[in-house]
Amino acid sequence: MTLIGDRTGELIAGRLRLEREVRGWSQAQLAEHSGVSRAAISRIERGETSPTAALLVRLAGALDLTLAGLLLRAEDTGGRLTRAGEQPQWQDPQIGYLRRQLFLRPDHPLELVSVTLPAGASVTLPASSYAQIRQAVLVQSGELSVLEGGEQQVLQAGDCLGFGPPSEVTFSNHTAVPCVYLVALVRR
Repeated sequence: MTLIGDRTGELIAGRLRLEREVRGWSQAQLAEHSGVSRAAISRIERGETSPTAALLVRLAGALDLTLAGLLLRAEDTGGRLTRAGEQPQWQDPQIGYLRRQLFLRPDHPLELVSVTLPAGASVTLPASSYAQIRQAVLVQSGELSVLEGGEQQVLQAGDCLGFGPPSEVTFSNHTAVPCVYLVALVRR
């Protein structure tokens, strides 16, 4: 498996710049659409910093992409079959959140993602990241706490949660062991 690191960080930076420029946006305009500061966008595009999952989701959402879509475009993959050893992974540099893209094709509405959320970690994703998708999560191991639209759900291995209308969502692992969950999402 490929861990998205220095090389993919460069690819993400380049793709982010390209997606912004294709839309004719300045960094300030992307900042306005995403809620991410222009300075942070500049540092990401220059490869001076590795963005967190929450920042990438906000940037992707502003570009009308999912996080998976942005990463796929950065990696320039998307065949019908993705072997386990070829599934791109990305790790949040701050919390260690590990995301593995299981399935994504530009011509298919379904995306499958495996996430490992470290013990004690949380990630909050803005409502804008859910504007163009519907999703469900299935916990494979551990315990996942999901705060969505003010409603708290605690999921155990085997539990599945379908998400409602777009709202801010916080995924938390309040335990001492990692939580692994699958995300199935469909673009509208």
